[in-house]
Amino acid sequence: MLAMRYHGDGAGLRAEERPRPDPGPGQVRVAVSTCGVCRTDLHVVDDELPDPVLPIVPGHEIVGRVEALGPGVAGLSPGERVGVPWLGYTCGECEPCRRGLENLCDHARFTGYQIDGGYAEWTIADARYCFPIPDAYDDVEAAPLLCAGLIGHRALRMTGDARRLGIYGFGAAAHLVAQVARFEGREVFAFTRPGDEAAQAFARSVGAVWAGGSDESPPRTLDAAILFAPVGALVPAALRVVGKGGVVVCGGIHMSDIPGFPYRDLWEERVIRSVANLTRADAREFLALAPRVPVRCETEVFALAEANDALERLRSGRLTGAAVLRVADGTNSCASRVRT
Repeated sequence: MLAMRYHGDGAGLRAEERPRPDPGPGQVRVAVSTCGVCRTDLHVVDDELPDPVLPIVPGHEIVGRVEALGPGVAGLSPGERVGVPWLGYTCGECEPCRRGLENLCDHARFTGYQIDGGYAEWTIADARYCFPIPDAYDDVEAAPLLCAGLIGHRALRMTGDARRLGIYGFGAAAHLVAQVARFEGREVFAFTRPGDEAAQAFARSVGAVWAGGSDESPPRTLDAAILFAPVGALVPAALRVVGKGGVVVCGGIHMSDIPGFPYRDLWEERVIRSVANLTRADAREFLALAPRVPVRCETEVFALAEANDALERLRSGRLTGAAVLRVADGTNSCASRVRT
């Protein structure tokens, strides 16, 4: 099979031919159709996350068909369409797992970071972390739901009943969260890179009542803010625009250092909190909700062999919505296409 692998040398992904993997106990082999390109993948190939398993096949917004079952798998059938997200394994026995916090499992393993992911023609997944994809979505539309959608949904739930919601960094996750927020009757205020009029127009097109630069103040005091941009300096900026008792939710796995700020910006029971991973309950809840909204995904499609190009577009902020690798389109499997 063709796989795009990162070797930890700062040289980007290498296209390589690898043996097709076989599932072990409790696992399934998935024939990958599409895989979304997430900012976390960018953090992996930019060496910003600790202790990756190298070399690694990135990708954790996987949509494909179950092809083979390992011993002991029940509840899945060959040919079934499934999605595979970031959280790829939990032990079920540690204290967080016993408390229902499997997203904080002491022994968790993550797809595309410690488990080979979806930048390949086949992948192996824990059957417990494979989810049916709603029929309302084709394979390209469904891919961003598996992380941008799931993490965004978890972040939104952390804002409680906030009616005026700020979103910093208007990309893949933000444009999905905004649609859910509007469905729930909230007002969305979008913050983009200063001067990025295209991103601001995109935000308004999915329901934002106001859009401006991250260096601007919104026309009204906000109840909460979600940060998808991995910029620590935005935390104190967001604190200054949320009102008393407001919450600032940091939605990414990685962020630059948060600079010092005066206590008065935090006072009056404002809160800063992070989102860590997701749970199976998150996946079931969001995948049931998305078709009801209905959430629509703005995507740009790349071939598997163009994964480095997709990552560079994401790095430079030149994407509208989400990048998705189309894997099973008949263009990626020839040995002549493997470039090193």
